[in-house]
Amino acid sequence: MARVETTSQVLTGAEATAHAMRQIRPDVVPVYPITPQTPIIQTFSRFVADGKTDTVLLQVESEHSAMSAAVGAALAGGRTMTATASQGLALMVEVVYIAAGLRAPVVIAVGNRALSGPINIHGDHSDGMLARDSGALQLYAQDAQEAYDLTVLAPRLAEHPDVMLPVMVGQDGFNVTHSAEPVALLADEEVGEFVGEYRIPNPLLGGEGPSSHGVFAMPDSYFEIRYQLVEAVEAAEHVYDELAAEYARRFGRFLPAIDSYRMEDAQRALLVLGSAAGTAKDVVDDLRGEGERVGLLALRLYRPFPEAALRAAMGGVTRLGVLDRAVSPGAYPPLFSDAHAALSGTGIELRSFVYGLGGRDLSTRALRQVLSELAAPAAARIRYVGLRGEDDDGES
Repeated sequence: MARVETTSQVLTGAEATAHAMRQIRPDVVPVYPITPQTPIIQTFSRFVADGKTDTVLLQVESEHSAMSAAVGAALAGGRTMTATASQGLALMVEVVYIAAGLRAPVVIAVGNRALSGPINIHGDHSDGMLARDSGALQLYAQDAQEAYDLTVLAPRLAEHPDVMLPVMVGQDGFNVTHSAEPVALLADEEVGEFVGEYRIPNPLLGGEGPSSHGVFAMPDSYFEIRYQLVEAVEAAEHVYDELAAEYARRFGRFLPAIDSYRMEDAQRALLVLGSAAGTAKDVVDDLRGEGERVGLLALRLYRPFPEAALRAAMGGVTRLGVLDRAVSPGAYPPLFSDAHAALSGTGIELRSFVYGLGGRDLSTRALRQVLSELAAPAAARIRYVGLRGEDDDGES
């Protein structure tokens, strides 16, 4: 892996993302503020005002308008980014589907936050899960460093000719967006060289020949167009792997689709998204010190779901605890459903655990209990970890 000069600064995840955007120098950024995403755009807007990037910053009247403007800018031939969270993503999601269908490679920074109602401004993954079938790709950062690195990587993924899709880069609200830690920034010229120039086939403006955009698709063509979208999402997994390898070669930081932690001889393991990975790693270390053969898998790439990589990472695991920070009322939680389908036929027993809705803390004690329960027969269909109740165990 290459060694490159980096500058370490104490930054929140939101600030780190804004620095990545400054270095990417997008042509257009349409925005509307919403907690906990707002610091991303506040910080980036200062960079624009100070002349550190020549981006056109569009202040629009809603998130729906922000995404609509982003689609137009991206298809016209400009590298485009935006940011949102929670109800903002809910309002934006109609156009996220359109962006994916029109193959607009917009990068969307998401400060993952609970959906209303009731109103809650704290972090969970319900907003990202709302968009999981849109055709937009989804990446999840464990910490501020990953929020930065994944944002730098995202334009290359979005704009790859085999992909050409929106990419959402999620970071847990407040746990990452507002938590400060040392972040190693790459040099501006290194980022510029990595992301390269923005090029898409058949732009609305400046194209070399006639092309159609935003057409009305009848039954004789709609199915095939949607199938092309499916193929592009599936192709994105291989593209992501190639980009992660290139990022490691250039900058010495490897971001595989699945972060496998102490899985070499694990019999029980956890599967998580986002910032819970840090707490889980501490618990795994403690239990390893006590002789327990436990491990952790943390997804960075959620859409497309890395089925083959997950199967390969399981090793000798016989029981997997899947931790969701979202629910799907009337069905199993989304990450559990994906993992269950991916591991069908392997003989691995999966257990569903829901935690942290609306920003509730996930303690090391709770994670120790989850791993302890994996060693015994299942006691509940879905375990709600940390839910207040008669015994505080939260069993359904």
